Amino acid sequence: MQVGKMQKRIDKIKIELQLIGEMRPGSLNKQYTKCGRQGCRCQDPENPKRHGPYNQLSYVHHGKSTTQFIQKPQLSAVKRQLTNYKKFRALTTEWVDLALDLAKEKLKIEREAREKK
Repeated sequence: MQVGKMQKRIDKIKIELQLIGEMRPGSLNKQYTKCGRQGCRCQDPENPKRHGPYNQLSYVHHGKSTTQFIQKPQLSAVKRQLTNYKKFRALTTEWVDLALDLAKEKLKIEREAREKK
């Protein structure tokens, strides 16, 4: 890819990053739980019917693993935040890849210019 094209794509990535809204890392899973009440349907030894599903968010930040339950009213916002985070990660990865390629290409151009002198 040419230097100009790489720089244009990096500039586009910067604009796209500015448009990303709220974000959070993690994954969302459905959990079914067992309570401690005697005689509850979830305690049935032959046909247990666990409570749920409950939406559980799990993520690691600064080396600390965290999980939290997400209530239905917040579910769509959390899903949107997770999607935004994935987009953020993809764009920053692409930016770094392009920046490395761009730096290599500029060094190559400078080296070729010195050799012509």
